[in-house]
Amino acid sequence: MVIPVKKCRALAVLGTGSDVGKSIVATALCRIFSNAGIDVAPYKAQNMSNNSGVTPEGFEIGRAQIVQAKAARVVPTADMNPVLLKPNSDVGAQVVLQGKVCTTETAQGYFRDTSTWAAAAKESLERLMHKHELVVIEGAGSCAEMNLYERDFVNFRTARASGAAVILVADIDRGGVFAQVSGTISIIPIEDRALIKGVIINRFRGDIELFKDGVAMLETMTGVPVLGVIPYFRGFTIDAEDAVPLSSKVDPPCEPEPGKIGIAVIYFPHISNFTDLSPLEQDAAITLHYLHYPRSLKGYKALILPGSKNVRGDLEWLISLGWEHEIHAFREAGGIIIGICGGFQMLGKSIADPDGVEGPCGISRALGLLDVETVLEKDKCLSNIRGIIAGETCEAYGYEIHQGRSAVFGGCVPFIRISTRNNMPENDVDGAVSPDGKVIGTYFHGIFDETAVKEWFISLVEPTFKAERQQKGPQENYELLAKHFSRYLNLAKVFEIIDLPLT
Repeated sequence: MVIPVKKCRALAVLGTGSDVGKSIVATALCRIFSNAGIDVAPYKAQNMSNNSGVTPEGFEIGRAQIVQAKAARVVPTADMNPVLLKPNSDVGAQVVLQGKVCTTETAQGYFRDTSTWAAAAKESLERLMHKHELVVIEGAGSCAEMNLYERDFVNFRTARASGAAVILVADIDRGGVFAQVSGTISIIPIEDRALIKGVIINRFRGDIELFKDGVAMLETMTGVPVLGVIPYFRGFTIDAEDAVPLSSKVDPPCEPEPGKIGIAVIYFPHISNFTDLSPLEQDAAITLHYLHYPRSLKGYKALILPGSKNVRGDLEWLISLGWEHEIHAFREAGGIIIGICGGFQMLGKSIADPDGVEGPCGISRALGLLDVETVLEKDKCLSNIRGIIAGETCEAYGYEIHQGRSAVFGGCVPFIRISTRNNMPENDVDGAVSPDGKVIGTYFHGIFDETAVKEWFISLVEPTFKAERQQKGPQENYELLAKHFSRYLNLAKVFEIIDLPLT
């Protein structure tokens, strides 16, 4: 059987810097193109993030590309993010190549020779272009890091290889948008400059009418059209790519807002998969605070220890700062504590790393709040899972990404009875719950995405809370994002750039 090759176009969304909104712009475009009936897929050659997810085939990729795939209404695959760097120290990262752990590299080692990573990225891009009508390519960081330009296979090299037109994204909220755009365009090689077909100004605050002269000036300075000035969006949320979102409250001086359910999250140096907490953060009934520094947890109803890419290192950080005392005081006062993945491991009695998976070999004493012992192993567990919370009727969905095996002893009961793994029947258990039900550990990432589980957790934390909450689902949020961008983008010009009619 001969598979017909689709005529593919590519559009590259590159940035004037890190965190200018490339991921959100790419997500919006994926939904806009999908709504127009185009078979579109996202792609990012290399992603540096501890915020990852699992594809239906059991491969690990950046969470942003999973979000973009869902916005595009296509199934996420490893080809959408062939190189994923997961930082586990200040100078090193685990390298996930086409969905599987490949090695751990220092920054110097990784950049010494990028040919292996570039070849895998090119192979994945070619497969996507063979399968889809349009590929929306997301760049990484600044596309004009001139000292890395020859080794950078994520930005203009990918654009050239795919024949992509380039849209340059700048963040006006940071200030200096004229220097961002004109500076980027002026210093890159002339052949790459010619690929830039438009500019999107992101995160505008205020009256857009007052920036019309700014748009005209920018177009005159650069010779490149401004495709749109996008205001900050409110009333819906899209998962961020990495780092706690800027809207989050980190180490606020105040206690939780009166009348709301206060939940504290310990903000580890190597926090991972923080989007596990997005459904709680978006709930109007909840005040969610990320806390770096030890403080009294009085006023909070629950404490969450999230995932970590360096569990023993973050556990040492936690203890050295004095968090252990505050956590135990919160436990003694009757607070609810839940640990997810690395946070679950920290709640146990010990974490052993005999093979040096995440750092020096050894055993770390953990917090001792669950009768659990963990051993880190070389093989990573990657799966999509579902099950029933023990003693309850609500079904939990999630995904596993961990290199630890946790043994649960007689002082605890399982948290979830697993029914399927990667769509195959499974008779297994997950996590642990203390005898009084107030300390919980689980390997289920994304557990609060299911409304029934979130409601169960809120009722556990605050049984008397009866306020009704109407939460938007992911697909509704993607639609709202597409409408927001469509309102402020010159869509006719965008479709002209990809040589497709706007219908």
